[in-house]
Amino acid sequence: MKKFITALLSAALCQFAIAQETKIEITGNDQMQYNIKAFEVTEGQKVVLSFKHIGQLPAAAMGHNVVILKAGTAVPAFSAKCATAKDNQYIPTDDESKKLMVAHTKMLGGGESDQVTFTAPAAGSYPFICTFPGHFAIMQGVMTVKAK
Repeated sequence: MKKFITALLSAALCQFAIAQETKIEITGNDQMQYNIKAFEVTEGQKVVLSFKHIGQLPAAAMGHNVVILKAGTAVPAFSAKCATAKDNQYIPTDDESKKLMVAHTKMLGGGESDQVTFTAPAAGSYPFICTFPGHFAIMQGVMTVKAK
């Protein structure tokens, strides 16, 4: 009986953990557009972000990613650092920049996809952008994190 109750409790906790996960799907295209400009999650929630480049151009010509930045980040200044990080898929590697990122996908070309899992930070508004040079001006949005 003890094993049965333990198994039942374990199954219930597993279902609770799955219910706490949210899946976000974003696409980017050859016209430098995300399909969404905003999404909402709850602080502490496990977030599975799937990103797909639905265009046809290769990453070298029209690469896209999704980089979620901390609330209050100066997006133009961060993007300027990204433009010089070509060897690292336009993701800056300096300590200051690393501290400004919540999560990011890989740089993708047409037909490619990537997924990143992270825990939603504290309540607030978090910008997300594409860091391919110049794309942030059009390819940006906001992840809103609600309080528990």
